[in-house]
Amino acid sequence: MNKDLFTIGKVVNTHGVRGEIRVIQVTDFEDRFEVGNEVYWVSPDSKEQVPLTIDAYRTHKNFHLLHFQGYDNINDVERFKGGKLAITKEQQTPLDEGEFYYHEIIGCHVETTDGSSIGKVKEILSPGANDVWVIQRPQQKDVLIPYIEQVVKHVDPENEKIIIEPMEGLLE
Repeated sequence: MNKDLFTIGKVVNTHGVRGEIRVIQVTDFEDRFEVGNEVYWVSPDSKEQVPLTIDAYRTHKNFHLLHFQGYDNINDVERFKGGKLAITKEQQTPLDEGEFYYHEIIGCHVETTDGSSIGKVKEILSPGANDVWVIQRPQQKDVLIPYIEQVVKHVDPENEKIIIEPMEGLLE
């Protein structure tokens, strides 16, 4: 079945004995986990993809707890641990101009307005008011860049390039 899929969550564990799984969300869209939505479980080695229909959803202690149609006990979902939940390109929500999917940003090369290379975006964090991009720098520790207008000046996902104007002390 090997479809191009986009990760929306990481399965970290099972929850209880009735077939629920515990998921860490890696998407900005809360509606991804609504009852009735179809998602795909992708095995840790990415060799297996299983279509699943969400039939129950709730949050508990910063996790999303999901239950799928036809998976009614812990034995049915035990193998899902360590895998990912994903959606197809057709299931992605349309974005407004100037908005980007995480997968479009992760991997982009980051440089300053004066042309100095910083590194590549390796992860996106969502701690509160704005996203924070984790930039992996060669032979240096990672740097955190807030996704705010004052810092991020240009994003070009097609060419995998981001231009920033760092505030004083941001890159130290």
